[in-house]
Amino acid sequence: MGMTTADNYAAVKQGRSMLRSYQAGTMGINEAFTLSLFDEESVPLMEGFTRFERLVIASVSRALASADVDAHSDRLLFVLSTTKGNVELLDAAQPSVPADRVLPGVAAQAVASHFGFRRSPLVVSNACISGLSAQITALRLLDSGVCDVAVVCGADVVSRFVVSGFCSLKALSPFECRPFDMERMGINLGEAAATVVYGRGGDVSWRGAVRNDAYHISTPSPQGEGCWQAIRAAMGDDRADALAFVNAHGTSTLYNDEMESAAIWRAGLSDVPVNSLKGYYGHTMGAAGVLETILSMHALDDGCVLATRGYAETGVSHALRLSSVNSSTTKHAFLKLLSGFGGCNAALLMKKGGEA
Repeated sequence: MGMTTADNYAAVKQGRSMLRSYQAGTMGINEAFTLSLFDEESVPLMEGFTRFERLVIASVSRALASADVDAHSDRLLFVLSTTKGNVELLDAAQPSVPADRVLPGVAAQAVASHFGFRRSPLVVSNACISGLSAQITALRLLDSGVCDVAVVCGADVVSRFVVSGFCSLKALSPFECRPFDMERMGINLGEAAATVVYGRGGDVSWRGAVRNDAYHISTPSPQGEGCWQAIRAAMGDDRADALAFVNAHGTSTLYNDEMESAAIWRAGLSDVPVNSLKGYYGHTMGAAGVLETILSMHALDDGCVLATRGYAETGVSHALRLSSVNSSTTKHAFLKLLSGFGGCNAALLMKKGGEA
């Protein structure tokens, strides 16, 4: 919906979406599904790099261009969040790309070398919470003095491998997803590349936590145990009424949305506005945590609680303050949530006006 943060935020605020329906047979998949994909004209052409790597390079380039940082400083750390990376290389090798680039660490090093980053990159791949895990890791390294600048990019592309995997779990909806709604039928996958540059100091404070309840390999805890633990740790002594909103994972699966509603209720946040951005982009996997955090940051600056696209009627047992229209806020903090396979859960509290 745009190649800049401003363009994407404006599109989301207007209620636009890049979700499109695809008939059975697309990508060799025997069922219909709905995806959000990049327009190929927006993907830069670069010899020697995969489509995934080119999108990472384009996103990082734009972020660096707007940040006053020295890309060649040995105090800069590049962190890449991805769940699949170049997994499509397992299906079809590319003559101009070495086979070992299927390994996320090797792909990240290729990107780092392109920019002349001096330090070895860090890859965070922790299922669907990768984007938040990467940011929490980067912020902790900044606080501990390991680096002065952290460039965090979350990116994933959709391939036949990815779609067929989610199809095998019966998790995909053939229609546009409906987070927390009575009629939700499953997720839509999406492509994205998003980058945030963190530095030391400033007027933003944060608190993040990752918790794993190890309930099941793919099904979340019905009580939202790990999510609740992550929320409780991220909130600390902060009060619920200080939050402008909770940006939930909100994948539109029966089990995830129910689990999140239980965790939010257990954490005492039932009266806080909640939204999900999956109706605009779909589930962008390793990019979700970075993309949705950036959009939430801009919404906070704009005094806006973004609408949950696709939501109409509550379909979870614990009522949440959801809305299909934008609303205003004067508060200065938000909580971002993600959950993933294997029982992993992450929460990140962002608050303006503190010390980083």
